[in-house]
Amino acid sequence: MYKVLLALHLVAAVFAIGPLVHATTTASRGLRLKDAAAIKLSSRMTTVYAIASVVVVILGFGLMSAKSPFTHEKVAGFGEAWVWISLILWLIAAVLALLVIVPTLDKAAADVEKAPSLVGKVAAAGGITGILFAVIVFLMVYRPGA
Repeated sequence: MYKVLLALHLVAAVFAIGPLVHATTTASRGLRLKDAAAIKLSSRMTTVYAIASVVVVILGFGLMSAKSPFTHEKVAGFGEAWVWISLILWLIAAVLALLVIVPTLDKAAADVEKAPSLVGKVAAAGGITGILFAVIVFLMVYRPGA
């Protein structure tokens, strides 16, 4: 069961988190070009993949409760700091995507003349989102305190 959950968690991360980071970090391009269609697409992609990232978290919880084939103990527990830090960072990234980037993109799509003035806000939030997910990956691999 461990290998199945690990594979599903990794596949979900690649196909949900990867596109989410891409969508958030490249969304400002449509703003600079005043391209309403590109802005709307970036908003929709960010929304879909931010919601899909919940699957990664759920599979991560399942993986934590599985027994490792190497140690025959649970993979992780909620008492471990790296688990909580990762969860909090994911929550911050999801909130940035859904409550900062998406509304800003929707506002820009409605009035493309204001779009260039919103580039900094979207680029900053997208960059922070990308950094947060990079830190989460580091925590998943390094597992400080485990």
